[in-house]
Amino acid sequence: MLILRKSQDRGYADHGWLTSFHSFSFAGYYDPQFMGWGNLRVINEDRVAPGMGFGKHGHRNMEIISYVLSGELAHEDSMGNIKGIPPGDVQRMSAGTGVMHSEFNHAKDQTTHFLQIWIEPNVLEIAPSYEQKTIPKESKQGKLCLIASPNTKDNAVHISADAKIYTGLFDQTQSDELLLDPARKAYVHLIRGSLDVNGQTIHGGDALLVQDETLLTLSNGKEAEVLVFDLAP
Repeated sequence: MLILRKSQDRGYADHGWLTSFHSFSFAGYYDPQFMGWGNLRVINEDRVAPGMGFGKHGHRNMEIISYVLSGELAHEDSMGNIKGIPPGDVQRMSAGTGVMHSEFNHAKDQTTHFLQIWIEPNVLEIAPSYEQKTIPKESKQGKLCLIASPNTKDNAVHISADAKIYTGLFDQTQSDELLLDPARKAYVHLIRGSLDVNGQTIHGGDALLVQDETLLTLSNGKEAEVLVFDLAP
């Protein structure tokens, strides 16, 4: 079963320096039907104005992934990490016992556009940690590329959660398939473009909540960039 969530049905907040689309209930946006999906708790599509950002704040017991689409995000945290996150990079922060961090757009003339993703961990009160990887375009062009995994042997950022995240770029005749465990859940978030998923066409900002399926087929993309989540039930 695939449940379509249209882009315009997401929550929306405009704070002046920040605009954000919320796929699930977050801050002032509350929808009891969309509190999360499996162990996926948050997908916020954020746009941060030049010279602005999120001041120092704390998290605990959450796997937080940032996926930058355009512009650059400057990260600083209580673990001593000071990093720039450009487009094409995926960043993972395990909050564990507690971490303080800030995220800023230091550019003077460019908005930073990124996805903020929270996944509930399957191990609590671990030591906070940070990881960042570059995902080359060729590794995700026309195919799904694993970018986050609980398996440390995978060439992806390591998350302390029963979940995997894939990304892919699809255009024209390019296609790929992903085998699913029907006892688990999956989630497809189309970042931009259009894409057919099991024959159903979705557009930028749309999502599919997936359950009781054994296979995802991605095809007929038109400048599509997609995230696919394999999630605990």
